[in-house]
Amino acid sequence: MHDAAAELARRGYRVLVYAASRGYDDPSRKYLRRETLDGVTIRRLPLSSFGKKSIKVRLLGQSLFLLQVIVRGLFTRRLDRILVSTSPPMASTAAVFIQFFRRVPITFWAMDINPDQIVAMGQAREGSFVVRVFDWINRTILKRARGVVALDRFMAARLEAKSSVGDRMAIMPPWPHESHLEPVDHANNPFRKEHGLDDKFVIMYSGNISPAHPVITILEAARKIQDDPRIVFLFIGGGNGKKQIDEFIQREQVSNVRTLPYQPLDQIKYSLSAADVHLVAMGTEMVGIVHPCKVYGAMAVARPVLLLGPMESHVGELLQSHDIGWQVNHGDVANAEACIRQLAATPAAELAVKGNRGKQLIEQELSMKTLCGKFCDVVEWT
Repeated sequence: MHDAAAELARRGYRVLVYAASRGYDDPSRKYLRRETLDGVTIRRLPLSSFGKKSIKVRLLGQSLFLLQVIVRGLFTRRLDRILVSTSPPMASTAAVFIQFFRRVPITFWAMDINPDQIVAMGQAREGSFVVRVFDWINRTILKRARGVVALDRFMAARLEAKSSVGDRMAIMPPWPHESHLEPVDHANNPFRKEHGLDDKFVIMYSGNISPAHPVITILEAARKIQDDPRIVFLFIGGGNGKKQIDEFIQREQVSNVRTLPYQPLDQIKYSLSAADVHLVAMGTEMVGIVHPCKVYGAMAVARPVLLLGPMESHVGELLQSHDIGWQVNHGDVANAEACIRQLAATPAAELAVKGNRGKQLIEQELSMKTLCGKFCDVVEWT
């Protein structure tokens, strides 16, 4: 969102962003109430984030945030158009409310799809009141949006099934932070030295660890691979799924599985490059609901990927069309174990060939310059 806002500012627009004044993961972290970054005016609203302790706490923060956005949006001078994403999940309600009175076009950026996600995760029942309300919100924003951006063709199909979008739909993945990403050789990587990874073969998961991206199959495979001290499984990030990994480490007393928190953006090239292979997990029921954004970071640092999930998915299509990695199914622990042992025995030069294919794809088709430009073209649709 920051990249898109900055590009629109470079195109001559006055861009105003409303955000929360406190952190989402850590609500004790405070941000400046008013700030200008890369030509973008940012207004951070109070009483908008109280942490992630429970669904009720999240809903309270989200509701107060959206109420403030609606009030400010109704009185924003020279309002020309609205860009809204699915974060927070009900943000589109504010966009629709403002549009009703201000009569300006909306661009809707679908980062994920709810209520589909909470239904697939078993957190809500199909046909329940909450699900029906969510779906009504979806249909409303899809009908009213001048442009709709889906991250892959599977997500576009789900949105189209909710409400006909037709030629108002654009399909493009999110872009990697290329300005912060470049391959770093293992021998010159301080991250590997700091965390004792020299002479190790590292399978890395880096990003949000969510129940939507289950990794239990890999954890079970890791338990069976403890006889090979060279192989290390490193999970970097946060989210509701991290607790499951920490509990697994403690319960099974595995020595080859480690976790670390999110890394600073200025250090991300070192952490991502520390991997030999990146793990990308996609829940079978999550195809078209969420998008595996972490695959692009792996590709940008020229590392191959191991997909844990169905081939009939966006990452599966990348594997089939560009040969940038391997795939195993959820629940197939034996195959996951065999695949990882085989990868660890593969010469580094062969791994580099697949990794470089991914990097070339980023540079040729999926770069920030290309995709951010196309995205902002959609925002400018009239």
